[in-house]
Amino acid sequence: MCDVHRWTDPAETPEDLRPCVVTLGNFDGVHLGHRAVLTALLDAGHALGLPSVAVTFEPHPVAVLHPERAPELLAPGPLRDDLLATTGIDGLLVLAFTREFAALTPEEFVQQVFVDALGAKAVVVGEDTRFGVRNSGNVDTLRELGDRYGFEVVALADVGEGQRWSSSGIRGALRAGDVAAAAAVLGRPHRVVGTVVHGHHRGRELGYPTANLSSDTQGLVPTEGVYAGWLTRLDLPHEAMDRTLPAAVSIGTNPTFDTLDRRTVEAYVLDRTDLDLYDERVMVEFVEHIRPTLRFESVEELCAAMARDVDRCRDILSRIVPS
Repeated sequence: MCDVHRWTDPAETPEDLRPCVVTLGNFDGVHLGHRAVLTALLDAGHALGLPSVAVTFEPHPVAVLHPERAPELLAPGPLRDDLLATTGIDGLLVLAFTREFAALTPEEFVQQVFVDALGAKAVVVGEDTRFGVRNSGNVDTLRELGDRYGFEVVALADVGEGQRWSSSGIRGALRAGDVAAAAAVLGRPHRVVGTVVHGHHRGRELGYPTANLSSDTQGLVPTEGVYAGWLTRLDLPHEAMDRTLPAAVSIGTNPTFDTLDRRTVEAYVLDRTDLDLYDERVMVEFVEHIRPTLRFESVEELCAAMARDVDRCRDILSRIVPS
């Protein structure tokens, strides 16, 4: 759960969080590019002796303005908020994005949110930031408004190794099953969060009981295949021995058994058959792609492949400390 101060009405900004330094963005995935901006925000706050506040939106603006082009989010609202809370910011203002809100001019947005609600003394953004009606405001607009309303603007250049770090690039990697490439930009393994529900119980019958995640799992599910990863039991305390466990994760529709319904996320905790995870809220993180989903001619062939998958996952995860 998000433990940073979070609120949704600009008029209800806590007094101890104003004046402040502020940043603005969608922050989907809270990847390394976002974290560079958030680090600069914290630095500005420390320099000025002021709290740091991130401003974001719910739902994603594209989902409101162009729903046919809305991206599948890496980290929908609650996941994004939890990730932002780990960065050290003091406050998170989540604005309801509506068509009426989208009609605000850049100056109306800055005055209502940055000036009146937050008392911003510095605004830290990426140099490609756009805001206001039809994205008509940019960093130059923000600097002009800063001069008018008394706040400094810090604009960061794009960051990345070889190419700009972006949420869309991470989505592309996950759709290709390249979870390692996604992790390199995220700065951590990609994750999904859901509740463990009853499945067909075939894994248990084959000696590999799996935790099946519910259909309302949050987070972008990578392409079908088998992955090495971690399963974290979010309902357990952080210090619990069995909180984060190594797992072999399968995403698919069980083609060997002709179960051609929705894609499911199933995680087998390595070498454990004693766990009862039903109704627990868990996080599954993806470390490395093992193989694509395959159709096997017999249950014996499937079991042999599963044994090889588990061996490989065990080898990979034995050399990694979970995040």
